Amino acid sequence: MSFEKLTCVFNAYHGDYCYMPIHIYEGQSGKLITTVLRPGKRPTGKQIVSILKRVVKKIRQAWPEVGIILRGDSYYSCPEVFDFCEDNDMKYVLGFNPLSPLLRQVKPLIEEASQRFDQEKHPVRMFAETLYKAKSWTKKRRVIAKVEYNAFGPNTRFIITNLKHWNRRFIYQTVYSGRGAMELMIKEHKNHLLSDRTSCTSFSANQFRLFLHSAAYVLLHTFRTLHLKATEWASAQFDTIRLKIIKIGARIRQLSRKIRIHLPTSFAWKGELQKIWLSCCGAGYT
Repeated sequence: MSFEKLTCVFNAYHGDYCYMPIHIYEGQSGKLITTVLRPGKRPTGKQIVSILKRVVKKIRQAWPEVGIILRGDSYYSCPEVFDFCEDNDMKYVLGFNPLSPLLRQVKPLIEEASQRFDQEKHPVRMFAETLYKAKSWTKKRRVIAKVEYNAFGPNTRFIITNLKHWNRRFIYQTVYSGRGAMELMIKEHKNHLLSDRTSCTSFSANQFRLFLHSAAYVLLHTFRTLHLKATEWASAQFDTIRLKIIKIGARIRQLSRKIRIHLPTSFAWKGELQKIWLSCCGAGYT
C-alpha cells in the first residue's frame, strides 16, 4: 500500500476517512504560523516535536531573545513535548487528561464544591494543584485542577505547566482558557476560507491546497489588521469581510488612462469603502 493511501485515516469521532491538520497561531495577534496536514488520528509525541523543532528554529532565528509559551489541548500533552520545551527554554500550558490518581486527589474538593452549590444555588469553581510524575516522565511536573460544580454536575479539568510562579487561577482562566480565541481562528481558516476541502487524490496535493488557503488567511488577516481598523469591520469575521467588502457587484469601465469602478447608488457602505480604499493607497483617512 502506498504512502498516499495511508495518509487519509478513518477517525471514529467523525465517522469517516479524513485529515486532521495541525494549526499553529501567534496567541496575541492571531497571525498564522503554519498549518501542517496530517492523517486523521491523534499525533504522537515524536510527530508533534518534529513540527515544533522547525517552528521554534525559525522563530529563534528571527527573534533570538523572544520568550515562547506553548499552549494547546490535551492532544499535545506528551512526555516528548514536555522534555522538548524544557530542553529549549520554552514554557508550556497544556490540557491534561485526568488520570485516576489525580481524580482521587481532588475528590474531596469535588464533594465540597457540590455541597456549596446545593447551598448557594450558583456555579462553584475552585482550583488546586499538585506535583505529579507518571511512570514515563523524567520528573515531577506541576498539574493544576479546575474543580467546578454547576447545574449539570461536576466539571473537573486538568492542565499541566512548567510555569513556576504564576497563580494557578490566572494560569487556567487567563493563559489556558485564552486558547478559545485560537478556536475562532481555526474556524475562520476552516469554515470561512473552506480549507477543509481536501478532496484531491494525493496527500501532497492536499497539503499544497492547504497552503493556498493559509495564504488566503494571511492576506485577509493583514487586510483586517491594517485597513479595517477605523471601520465597522475592524473585528469582523472573514466571511463578513468576504461577502460585504470583497464579493460585491460593480461595473468596470476601462478608459484610456484609468480604470473606473462604479458601485450601485444603493450600496450601503460607500463611506466605509472610501476609508478602506484610501488606507490601501497609503493616503490615510480623511
